[in-house]
Amino acid sequence: MNASPSHRPHPAEWTETQGLLPSAERDLPAGRHQFHKEQMMARIHEDLRTSSRTSGTSPVAPVKRSNPFLRRTILLPAATFALAGAVAGGLALTGGGTPGGKTALATGPALTTRIGVADPKGAPQLLERISLAAADTSAPTPRKGQYIYIASKVADTYIKTEGDKSEVVSDELHSRQVWNSLDGRDGWLIEAGKTSDKGITLKGDTPFSGAYNALAALPTDPDTLLQQIYRESDAVRDPEVPRDQAAFAAIGDLLNASYPPAEVGAALYKAAAKIPGVVAVNDAVDATGRHGVAIARENDGERIEWIFDKKTLRFLGQRIVVVKATADDPLKVGTVTHTSAITERAVVDGNKQLPGQAS
Repeated sequence: MNASPSHRPHPAEWTETQGLLPSAERDLPAGRHQFHKEQMMARIHEDLRTSSRTSGTSPVAPVKRSNPFLRRTILLPAATFALAGAVAGGLALTGGGTPGGKTALATGPALTTRIGVADPKGAPQLLERISLAAADTSAPTPRKGQYIYIASKVADTYIKTEGDKSEVVSDELHSRQVWNSLDGRDGWLIEAGKTSDKGITLKGDTPFSGAYNALAALPTDPDTLLQQIYRESDAVRDPEVPRDQAAFAAIGDLLNASYPPAEVGAALYKAAAKIPGVVAVNDAVDATGRHGVAIARENDGERIEWIFDKKTLRFLGQRIVVVKATADDPLKVGTVTHTSAITERAVVDGNKQLPGQAS
């Protein structure tokens, strides 16, 4: 896959990580967001190549904390704001950038869905109910030395280009497991088809800023919390990226990828209710086929949907759906560019330990 000479980073790309962009052509119409493509896979393959060069007795080269987790829609500085690292559990590593333009998980045509009906007036009431449900959740309080474990299922649709041929392909649905220490200085990642079966280390000198301790320190007043999100986002985002969309994406990624204390989760939902353009959606489906209601926001023809169980209002996952397209856009209306489903969240006693497993 050769780099296109006319390619320039989309406004939704991280300004602080442009040096990590791989040589890959996305061949998309102007303005179409590609949320998690070549950058993350290029970094993962770089890390895996580094690991494979080490001897059997040498330690695996540590991964910088700011990397396999970057997703460009966040637009927040990972070292300074707790929400910036929130992508760790859900929407970071996706297809579209292995060496030579091939993706091991690319197995089928575009993922598609029926688009649910959006209701702007219903969003505040639904978010209030979701916030109350979140506040009533009795999540465990981790102890020093424990880890946050998140298991999920993810898949993506994207443009794959080889030579002068481009096609819309999808990843097969695959599993992802992430462990993070409470202080954000240690962790592990296993993702089918993206890492080895043993996974890669997330240990590094720079703490993972979306770690539990950092999230627990966030303000629980919705107005104060939202202003913090806006303030940090405005400091780094491209002016072409709407600040409301950047804030909505940041909150969604945090909910999808972390295990925040109940009061912080409730505050995030109340903060989201204050973002203009947020709507309720009557039906949405997560990566494992679970139907639910959704809170969503559209930008540039794509709608980010946070999916909740219709009865319990428990957070199930999120997806990104094309809701508007142009004639020359290969991603048609109804295309699901990303889908995820959280299958388990837990507090465990050690890195790489599974829930219920003895220490």
